[in-house]
Amino acid sequence: MKGDTVEAVKEKSIKDTVKATGLKHIAIIMDGNRRWAKEKFLPSAVGHQKGVDSLRTTMRLFDEFGIKYLTVYAFSTENWNRKKEEVEFLMGLLAKTLLNELDDMHKENVKIRFLGDLSKLSDSLVKIVKNAQEKTKDNTGVNLNIAFNYGSRDEITNAVKAIVREGLSCENITEETISDRLYTKDLPDPDLLIRTGGEKRISNYLLWQIAYAEFFFTPTLWPDFGKEELERIINDFNTRERRYGKV
Repeated sequence: MKGDTVEAVKEKSIKDTVKATGLKHIAIIMDGNRRWAKEKFLPSAVGHQKGVDSLRTTMRLFDEFGIKYLTVYAFSTENWNRKKEEVEFLMGLLAKTLLNELDDMHKENVKIRFLGDLSKLSDSLVKIVKNAQEKTKDNTGVNLNIAFNYGSRDEITNAVKAIVREGLSCENITEETISDRLYTKDLPDPDLLIRTGGEKRISNYLLWQIAYAEFFFTPTLWPDFGKEELERIINDFNTRERRYGKV
């Protein structure tokens, strides 16, 4: 460690912590974009754009720290109830971000996967989304899972419908049967769920998958979320004892 900068030593320590705890998957409810903008007397669109910047930073921090899976709540099934102008902006922001940043993300070895019902999106946006998934499907770096038009109750309901259509008997239905029909099939369950923005609720997010996840609620608004906050949360996670129902 001789000759290392303080920052290098600190980063190595976080990597060691991640490895020691077996932390592989963090899910994030990225809350606070609109409040961040309101506090600064700016349009909500500016807050959402800053939220994209925070996601980019966080994704790169995951790569630095050796955390393999990042799942983010980008647009819920309930978000269609927002003003038409804001919904249209968010759809456009997703399209613009993927078109402008896909090549860089591909070079950074990021694997992109969307979780949710894409059937309600425009044909042009679905094409952009599918292209991002196809282009990065063989990448081996950070797995960026974007929950878009996602609702956990809807996800579980669709899984049950699929089981009924397949005609499986009750005796043959297990937890794995359901897990294999969720959007998150083949992904490990989150070890840690982070919600920014100060609210302390789950908001219909990954209800099945977070059964044994640790929760961390921070008052930090998503556009202000950064390296120090993530390090603090990882260190807090390191102090917790995960019992999985055991005494």
